[in-house]
Amino acid sequence: MDVSFGEVVLSTLWFMLVFAWIWLMVSIITDLFRDPTVSGWGKAAWTVFLIVLPWIGALTYLIARGRSMNERAVQRAQQHEAQFRQYVREAAAETPATPRVASNADEFAKLADLRQRGVLTESEYERAKASLLGSNGAAARQSV
Repeated sequence: MDVSFGEVVLSTLWFMLVFAWIWLMVSIITDLFRDPTVSGWGKAAWTVFLIVLPWIGALTYLIARGRSMNERAVQRAQQHEAQFRQYVREAAAETPATPRVASNADEFAKLADLRQRGVLTESEYERAKASLLGSNGAAARQSV
């Protein structure tokens, strides 16, 4: 099979035109059926026009309704963004941030730091350590 470079370019061009036409038709029909200002008869007429004369119908639609098509797309994007922001606000309000509960290791680290800096004496450090161990040690002994 012998295929020249020109045939490949021409085939690629035709493929791109068909792809562009399909994309354009989907965009136009989506916009047409999402537009609440067009009646059912108007939607039917535009659809028949797009099917019978596809390129002429698409170009006519873009000329006649292209600006409002863009405005509807922007409005729809703004509505989606507003809904998303509202959802995020509601989700953030439903789960309040819980304060971090200090563990025994954190408390011991604080006590050791205070003793090392000289804020606590050795006896105060031992009493604080015993109270930490006593409160948690009693709970640990009861669970065993």
